[in-house]
Amino acid sequence: MNNFLRVRDLKVHFPTDDGVVKAVDGLSFNLEKGKTLGIVGESGSGKSVTSLAVMGLHRGSRAQLSGEIWLDDQDLLKVSDEELRSLRGRKMAMIFQDPLSAMHPYYTVGTQLAEGLLVHSKVSKKAARTTVIEMLARVGIPNPDKRVDQYPHEFSGGMRQRAMIAMALINNPELLIADEPTTALDVTVQAQILDLMRDLQAEFGSAIIMITHDLGVVAEIADDVLVMYGGKAVEYAEVDDLFHQPDHPYTWGLLTSMPRLDRITQERLIPVAGNPPSLINIPPGCAFNPRCAFQEFAACACNEVVPELAESYPNHDSRCHIPVATRAQLFADSIAPRL
Repeated sequence: MNNFLRVRDLKVHFPTDDGVVKAVDGLSFNLEKGKTLGIVGESGSGKSVTSLAVMGLHRGSRAQLSGEIWLDDQDLLKVSDEELRSLRGRKMAMIFQDPLSAMHPYYTVGTQLAEGLLVHSKVSKKAARTTVIEMLARVGIPNPDKRVDQYPHEFSGGMRQRAMIAMALINNPELLIADEPTTALDVTVQAQILDLMRDLQAEFGSAIIMITHDLGVVAEIADDVLVMYGGKAVEYAEVDDLFHQPDHPYTWGLLTSMPRLDRITQERLIPVAGNPPSLINIPPGCAFNPRCAFQEFAACACNEVVPELAESYPNHDSRCHIPVATRAQLFADSIAPRL
């Protein structure tokens, strides 16, 4: 297995007047070229902070980073600022959640796309403009030769998102991070964006990290799934395994709170009880224990010992004190009938 991206024991902490915010606290995962990793979890679980750490966008802030982020043979936490700038946009790129705020309002879309090309490639402005028009056409923007001279506010939401994808892909990066790329888009545009990302991945062979709270998007596009809660990974598995044999009570809660459109159901959706934990005062032991409806089945005190992320099944890891066999029985009896 040739893992293109390897994250090891990543910690991203933010000191504040109220205490240290442990936004990411010991996260590890791998990603191969041509594969897609879905990172899911509620707001505040550490998904976007992880992506910004990979891109090196915490530099210059008060963030305290430790661990390792290997992209090929380079540890991104140790390379110089100049080396990181040369990698960002050329070897790795990011699609941000809100393209209207991520793109500069005073420059045309074409100018902003061409900037990345001119920085990383020795091309003329005329050649860069031609490439930008070709890329806008490739991502499905109509009349690209005219749209290239328009401003972000003149694009619709779906077109801005396509322009952001074009901007990220302008230098054919080997790693693409998409942070909630379909949020606030209607379902038809969402489907088009996902199809586009699949097609471009097949063409360029990129590794993709898809950050989302939408498990439907994950099922559609991901090969592996990392479920985050309280700054940690609580489950890590291949996508089919995660949906057919989820192994952590938090993942059960996410799945049972999803509406089903493929069949008629009379049961109400069951949300995950309670609220996500404060990342300044994370509960002792298992961070999910105040919201867990199954902690009575744990072999030890959930509110005292932090569980390790351990293998439950082949290529399927989970962070839970409840014995694996008991979790399997609980899922079969209580969760599977509702899915």
